[in-house]
Amino acid sequence: MILDPSERNFPSFSLTRLMRTCFGQGRGERLCLLIDLPDPAQVKDFAFLKDETKPIQKYGYEVFYNGFHEGALEELNFTGGDFFAYRETGGSNLDMDDDVYDRQGNKLSLDKDIYPHYGIILTISTFSATAPLTAKAKQFGFRGATLHGLNQVILNTGLAVDYNEVSDDTETLRQGMTRADYFEIDFEVGGEKSTLRIICNGQEAQKSHGLCPPGKPDVANLPAGEVYFVPEGAEGSFPFKYSDGTISILRVTEGFIKEARLVNGDSAQVEAHNEKLLSDPMTGAIGELGLGTQILPFSGRDIQDEKILGTVHVATGRSDHLGGHLTPDLFKEKANASHDDILYAPHKTPEFKVPEVRMVRGGQTEVIIRDYRPAAYIIGLLEGKTTAA
Repeated sequence: MILDPSERNFPSFSLTRLMRTCFGQGRGERLCLLIDLPDPAQVKDFAFLKDETKPIQKYGYEVFYNGFHEGALEELNFTGGDFFAYRETGGSNLDMDDDVYDRQGNKLSLDKDIYPHYGIILTISTFSATAPLTAKAKQFGFRGATLHGLNQVILNTGLAVDYNEVSDDTETLRQGMTRADYFEIDFEVGGEKSTLRIICNGQEAQKSHGLCPPGKPDVANLPAGEVYFVPEGAEGSFPFKYSDGTISILRVTEGFIKEARLVNGDSAQVEAHNEKLLSDPMTGAIGELGLGTQILPFSGRDIQDEKILGTVHVATGRSDHLGGHLTPDLFKEKANASHDDILYAPHKTPEFKVPEVRMVRGGQTEVIIRDYRPAAYIIGLLEGKTTAA
């Protein structure tokens, strides 16, 4: 099988193919687009298009809005194609304010004017809205997709693939890892070794596979392609890199990060992290283990890069959108109720080695990742040479 994305021929991006594959042929559903802006009133007359710092939102307008109004709506049998903006949340998966603006500058309500009246809602944003939008989909009955961090690499690759194939491969890997007892991730940074154990207790693995067919309210996270678990516990320690490059080791007990210890960099960063863990312990909850399933190039955006085969990510915070019990009301501050993925990938965390990721299931240990590459067990599953239990 091809493991190097440079050897893969990606088809040209097609909006109609993406939509038809992910959502099926339309049945006359109304569709709309949401973007986030620091000042959502700037959606009036598309004024944000003049802002060079908003490339993601421009893709929402140029690729999706224009694409729908240049014939895709009719071809797909959707209606509407309306365009709205809400205020940036400032963090990953934080709940959105209810105020939303249309392109005429009118202030509306997401709960009253948008969610009940659209069957398909696409959100193209700086910050992920998957968790809050999933909760709203269950409440109001719509389907949708979140495409935060969109860039040209993602359009050319992660959104150009056949999601029926992605779904098949992801299901194969899901079956090969479901009902695991626990996973262990080995790390090494600066000669210091650590291991994080993620306890699953035989739960069914879940998948993000990009398909959101009619009949069930749901929100796809695009690009898709991962197998994930909502941990029932976690123990050990693992390295963490802050935005300024500071590195710490995080100690985990009973499913929560208890303490950050400085390895190198700015001690003030680590002190602030420890203060946050003390003041709002839920910010240290281990809420997800995710494993990528696709052969894609790194895009520089976690939304695609965490879906790449050989990468692993651990998330902290809310897990309600994944079927977990960590809901926003458990956090002491609304601004802390995020779901933050911590991605381990060679381009993102070159300082960290990940010698092995192991799965233990029914007393059997399988190496699934070795040095950011899929191990023989995973390759065997995809080639049909390994039989899932």
